[in-house]
Amino acid sequence: MSVKYGILTLLYQKKHHGYELKLELDSLFGIKGKINPGQIYTTLDRLIRDQLVSSAGMDDQERKLYELTPKGKDELEKWLLEPVPYTTTKEDFFFKWSCARKINFAQEKKMLEQQKAVVIKEVMELTKLKTELLLQGDESKYLLITGILLHLEADLNWINQVENRIH
Repeated sequence: MSVKYGILTLLYQKKHHGYELKLELDSLFGIKGKINPGQIYTTLDRLIRDQLVSSAGMDDQERKLYELTPKGKDELEKWLLEPVPYTTTKEDFFFKWSCARKINFAQEKKMLEQQKAVVIKEVMELTKLKTELLLQGDESKYLLITGILLHLEADLNWINQVENRIH
C-alpha cells in the first residue's frame, strides 16, 4: 500500500486539504490501514518537491488545499498500468514454516494448528464485514474483502495439505 499513490488518486478527483486526505486514505486502504497524519504531510511535501502535487490555495476555513499537477496525473496513470509482481513466498508464516521444516521442529503440528486458528478467526470476521458491506451497497470494499477471503481460503487449504502430509 502506498500513501503516495493514494494521495495522487484522491487528488485526481478533486482538491483536498490534509485532514480530508487522511480520512479518505483510511477509507481507501480499507480494513486495517490507519494512516499517521504526519506521514500524509511528509508525503505531500515530497510530492510538491517532485512537482506531482501543488498547493491550490486555501479553503473557506483557511486550510491549505492540494491539487494534482499534470506530471502527477501522468505518474499515477503510469503506476496504475504497472503489473504487481506475484510472489508465493511473501507471507511471514511460510518463511517461518520453512525454517521449522529445515530444523525438523518437533512442534510443527502445533505451529500449523495455531496458524489455522488465526486464519479461521480472520475469515469469520471478514465474512461478517463482507455481509455488512453488501447490505450497505459498498461494492468496492465488498469485492476487496471477497478477494482477501479467497486468499485466506487458499492458505487454509495449504495448511490442511501440510497437516495431512505430516501425519
